[in-house]
Amino acid sequence: MILFLIILTASFSLTFLVKVITKKKLLDIPNERSSHVTPTPRGGGLAIAITWFAGIIYLKITGNIDENLFYALLSGVLISSISFLDDIYTLKSLPRIIIHVISTIIALYFIGGLNKIDLGFFSIENKIILNILAFVGIIWFINLFNFIDGIDGHSSSGALFISLALFFFVKDTVLLTLAASVLGFLPWNWQKAKIFMGDIGSTLLGFTIAVLLIYYNNNEQFSIVNGLIITAVFWFDATFTLIRRFLNKENIGQAHRKHAYQRIVQYGFSHQKTVLLVAFINLLLFSLVYFSIYVEINNIALLTMTILLLFSIYKLVDNKTPFKVD
Repeated sequence: MILFLIILTASFSLTFLVKVITKKKLLDIPNERSSHVTPTPRGGGLAIAITWFAGIIYLKITGNIDENLFYALLSGVLISSISFLDDIYTLKSLPRIIIHVISTIIALYFIGGLNKIDLGFFSIENKIILNILAFVGIIWFINLFNFIDGIDGHSSSGALFISLALFFFVKDTVLLTLAASVLGFLPWNWQKAKIFMGDIGSTLLGFTIAVLLIYYNNNEQFSIVNGLIITAVFWFDATFTLIRRFLNKENIGQAHRKHAYQRIVQYGFSHQKTVLLVAFINLLLFSLVYFSIYVEINNIALLTMTILLLFSIYKLVDNKTPFKVD
C-alpha cells in the first residue's frame, strides 16, 4: 500500500507538471472528428509511463516481480519513446510500426510466447499458431487502446478497471503498480479533461495489458479467454468498428468518430455518463468471469455470451446514432 500511495501521488503530481509544461506547446486542437471542443494539452501519459517504469524497477530491485516479466514489460520503454515523439512531431506510421514489432518480439521472447489456449472442450497448443496469435494480439492491443482514447476518462478508467480486476484474481503487486500509475492521471483526465493521455499513454497501456494477460495465462493464473472477456468492451468496439469501416471501403487510416462510445456522446450523453455506462458494463463482465470461475462455466460459452451482449448494445447505439458511411 505504501508503494501504491507513492506511485499514485507521483503520477498525480507529474501529470500536473506535464500539463503546465505542455499547456501552450503541445495542444490537441479540436476538429470535426474530435469529441472535445477546446484546445487541450496532450502527453499526460508521460506521467503514467514514468511512474509505471519506476514502479516495476523498484519491484525488480526488491525481488517482487518475475525477472522475465520485468524485462518483457520494460521493452515498453521503446513504445513509450516513439509514441512520445509522435505526440510531439506526428511521425509517419512506419517507424511506429517497427518499434511496436520490436517491443512485441522482445516481450514474447522473455515470457516464452503464448503456451496454450484452453477453450474448455479442447486446447490449442501448436506453438506456431499460438505465437502468431500472441504477436497479432499484442500489436492489436497497442493500437486499439489508442483508438478508444477519444473521450475524457475512457481509456484511463478502462485501464484502471482491467488492472484492478486482474489483481482481484491473481493478487500480483505489479497490477497495483499499474493501477496506481493510471489512477494518479485519471483526475486530470476526467470530464472536463485538463490534459489528454496522448499516444505515449494509450499505446503503453495496450501493450502492458496484453503482455500481462499472456503472462498470467502461461502461469495458469488467469486464462487468456477470461482476459478477453474482462477487456471485451474495448477490443469489441475497436474491432467491430474497424471491420465495418473496412467493409464499407472507407479509409481505415483516417480519424473518425464512429466507435460506439463516441456515438453515445453524439447522442447526447456527457463524457462522464458514457464512461460510467462503460464501467457498469465492465462490472457486469467482471461478475460473469467471477461466477464462471467458481461454478465452472465453459469460458468459450461465456465469451460467446459476452460478444452477443456487446453486439446487442452496439446495435442499440446504431438505432440511436446511425453508423454513417464516409
